[in-house]
Amino acid sequence: MNIVITGASKGMGKAFAKQFSKENNTLFLCSRNINELEETAKELCALNQNVKIFCKSVDVSIKEQVLDFAIFCLKKGATDIIINNAGTFTPGSIYDEAEGVIDEMMSTNFLGAYHLTRSLLPKMIEKKSGHIFNICSVASIKAYTNGGSYGISKHAMLGFSKNLREELKPFNIKVTSIIPGAVYTDSWKESDIDENRMMDEKDVAVMVYASTQLSQRACVEEIVMRPQLGDL
Repeated sequence: MNIVITGASKGMGKAFAKQFSKENNTLFLCSRNINELEETAKELCALNQNVKIFCKSVDVSIKEQVLDFAIFCLKKGATDIIINNAGTFTPGSIYDEAEGVIDEMMSTNFLGAYHLTRSLLPKMIEKKSGHIFNICSVASIKAYTNGGSYGISKHAMLGFSKNLREELKPFNIKVTSIIPGAVYTDSWKESDIDENRMMDEKDVAVMVYASTQLSQRACVEEIVMRPQLGDL
């Protein structure tokens, strides 16, 4: 299968890549840091020499780079799975966050996925198969203090998923919204919070993979995951 993963050099994106590299898939990975991305690719190829990995440096907040990445992926044929994972977080309140934060959150957390998906969809629609995963957040379903524009962008991502789900039913393309709470990734490692209070990124990857194993007759629409003790 041809699998496209954004934000794949670390965190959940890397966990998704590692999960799908266990089988002889072809992975198209992007992130802003090409050196980290290539190191990830080397690590995955060492685990399975039969996996094929193509890497490209992409800032998903820049539309032109996203469209170039789509062309890069389509050169190898239609996409089977898209995992729109790339994202960023800037804390703050709407009333006092810095000028431009809303633009950054929307372009990185939502518009990048919008443009990439639209570019890859025609070939998926043509073959009438595929699965799209949009990595949302519990912030997509519940506002919280200091969430600001991040929460707005994640609400947009979930709305995007819900609309895609309805629109793509006739083409046998599945859409799944992944809605995780706190996951222990690099962004949390400098905090004072015990990693055991958060979820392991591998758990999210396992759930995404499991959703791809169902028959064509079933679609997991939403997966909400939280740490065992609940939200932080």
